[in-house]
Amino acid sequence: MTPPRTTHADATSLGSGLGWMLLAALGFAAVSTLTSLAVSERVSLFTVLTWRYTLSAVVMVMWVGTRRYPKVAWKEAMRLIVLGGGGQALFVGLALSSLQFITAATLGFLFFTFPAWITLVQLLRGAEALSARRALALVGVCGGVGIIVLQLANSGTRDLSPFAGSGTAHGIALALGAAAVYGLYIPLMQWMQKSHPIAVTSAYANIGAALCFLMLTVGERSLTLSISGRAWGAILALALFSTVLPRLFFLKGLGRLGPVRAGQVSAVEPLLTALLGAVVLAQPLTPSVMGGGVMIVAAVVLLQYRRERVA
Repeated sequence: MTPPRTTHADATSLGSGLGWMLLAALGFAAVSTLTSLAVSERVSLFTVLTWRYTLSAVVMVMWVGTRRYPKVAWKEAMRLIVLGGGGQALFVGLALSSLQFITAATLGFLFFTFPAWITLVQLLRGAEALSARRALALVGVCGGVGIIVLQLANSGTRDLSPFAGSGTAHGIALALGAAAVYGLYIPLMQWMQKSHPIAVTSAYANIGAALCFLMLTVGERSLTLSISGRAWGAILALALFSTVLPRLFFLKGLGRLGPVRAGQVSAVEPLLTALLGAVVLAQPLTPSVMGGGVMIVAAVVLLQYRRERVA
């Protein structure tokens, strides 16, 4: 039987889908770099995240308001704000707090282990069988993490992060903890999302995350508007280029590529994170970290996890 030919329209759709997915990956990959730039201006991390999610929530609510989406029941809305927003604040806070101790590249690769955490949970629940492919992929993820951890341990430094602080082990624990939380957060959001559009559920989650970080900022008494222009520029970029727009780009790419291809293209995200950290922040990118990171990315692709972006 002759395989179906790819038409010009199909090729155009695939090409545009690839472009949208790469833009989404670039936006998400820039989070660590933009956060580093903002915090380097002597703004607390929680203040940066408060303004990031406040601004993005305002934009998303306004955008959703222009669409004729069905109304969300108030109980569901509160669940999305509390659980969706709280969960988002938890894994984002853990991940970006690790930048005190490790570089953007190390965080990007360690955080990208989240599909392995999802697979482990599914295996423990008996929802999936331990096939040879899954076992090989999990071994690959562990091997990649091991290479990165051993390199950092042998270096005897704090990974040359631009932030003041020490304790590489602390940073590694925060990054892997964030990945584990995100691995649990994805199925939670999928359960709460039901038939609601992702844009709607994301808007509620952003509201919840903004409230969580606001409470933390008030608690540490660091909330301020007296922020340098450079820091405000990084915060605005975080809110728009790395929070609102990537979700829209991802949905456009997903509609054209499908979940399998979209997941494969998304695998470039940690590589872009490492590249941005090296170019913009002048952070070192050692062969061991890069090699371990590539091993993690390859293992995650092998898992063929059909990811949906919810954060």
